[in-house]
Amino acid sequence: MHLAILTFDGYNELDSLIALGILNRVSAPGWRVSIAAPTPRVCSMNGVTIDAMIDLDEACTADAVIVGSGIKTREVVEDPAIMNTLGRLDPTRQLLAAQCSGALVLARLGHLKDVPACTDLTTKPWVVAAGVEVLNQPFFARGNLATAGGCLASTYLATWIIARLHSLEAAKEAMHYVAPVGEKDDYVTRALQNITPYLEPTVSGALIGT
Repeated sequence: MHLAILTFDGYNELDSLIALGILNRVSAPGWRVSIAAPTPRVCSMNGVTIDAMIDLDEACTADAVIVGSGIKTREVVEDPAIMNTLGRLDPTRQLLAAQCSGALVLARLGHLKDVPACTDLTTKPWVVAAGVEVLNQPFFARGNLATAGGCLASTYLATWIIARLHSLEAAKEAMHYVAPVGEKDDYVTRALQNITPYLEPTVSGALIGT
């Protein structure tokens, strides 16, 4: 399984890197997590520069794609080259998830026409203006589409993806590993309360099309 986290210039470190850390808790043959960007190097909203592991073309072929958030998302959705490439994303063959302002990207690509979304409070007016209902909750999924609102809700996106593409037990273990000492059971329980209502069935760890 290949998982890609779309990370643009001005990215939010919590959105991309927390998901990266949790998803990499899974140890399974062929399980790979990549930071994807439209340029070889991107700089975060706080000046943290990282190198892309793959480009957007390769990201579009991944089994799961998280659209990360950042302070330049409105510029991203106005960039024809980026959006034309991301037009290859397809929820009938892959999981698509958006963190905070990443929901605006999925909205502009037309994937949220009939699907309510979660996003951060700053991005909410833009997503509403794109014709999407915004929910007052941290996580929502329908079929192969998921959105999360608030930086730390990235833990829910990662947990959902692991549960969908590997197993619920692996998702529990990943969350348990990263949760604070003395609060691990609470964190795992909260994550499961948020994602389990939206889980789709899997067979042998493989995604069932919806």
